[in-house]
Amino acid sequence: MTGWLGRRAEDVLSALLAVMFVAFMLQIVTRYVLNAPLSWTAELSTLCWVWGILWGAGLVLRDDEEIRFDIIYGAMSGPLRRIADGITSTVVVIVFAGSLPAMVDYVTFMKVEKSAYLGIRFDILYSVYLIFAVATIIRHAATIWRVLTGRRILGGGA
Repeated sequence: MTGWLGRRAEDVLSALLAVMFVAFMLQIVTRYVLNAPLSWTAELSTLCWVWGILWGAGLVLRDDEEIRFDIIYGAMSGPLRRIADGITSTVVVIVFAGSLPAMVDYVTFMKVEKSAYLGIRFDILYSVYLIFAVATIIRHAATIWRVLTGRRILGGGA
């Protein structure tokens, strides 16, 4: 993701990391210096970690930053990379699109539960997975489009 929206997605990720760091430091100080641990700080740190990973992977991570089997992928010619990208992206779109209705059902079902200390409904906590899944579907559908239209794609292909 690029441009203004991409920078805002990075800002959200930065804020999540900052909140996680502050909660972690607060937890250390209250536990080991004041001998009065706060339970909610661990929950907040975990929440920020999960949101940060999925938010970052879905909205901040660029295609060329994704993990690949570089030894195999790097040895491929441009046309073969295009085919590999097309096949991989097609599988990803099928799997994520196929699982999306079940995930929506699960996330909406989880509105009946709340987190132990912060009292945040689980549907809100788990909603980041839906953002991640939709962003992943869009990203890989765009890769399929680039493969089919012959535009330059990952790794310097044709």
